[in-house]
Amino acid sequence: MSVKLELKHETEDQLAERARQRGMSIEDYIRDVLEEHAGNGNSALEATTDVEWEAALESFAHSPAFQNISWPVDDSRESIYREREDSQL
Repeated sequence: MSVKLELKHETEDQLAERARQRGMSIEDYIRDVLEEHAGNGNSALEATTDVEWEAALESFAHSPAFQNISWPVDDSRESIYREREDSQL
């Protein structure tokens, strides 16, 4: 199936950047995102039980969107609360 989409320039730029970060063409990236969305059939927002929600969240966290993250993540307590604690001094 072939589909033609008219996207805003900003949207196209964002998609192109995400594709580049993953070493993919924009066409392949969009195809992967759409196929994953179509195959998922149940988004986290539609989940009704805790088990379904956790399964949807786990699926989302392991999706291609989170592969090849190239920046360090500092989620330590100190990094989260540092600004708030500094403002209280």
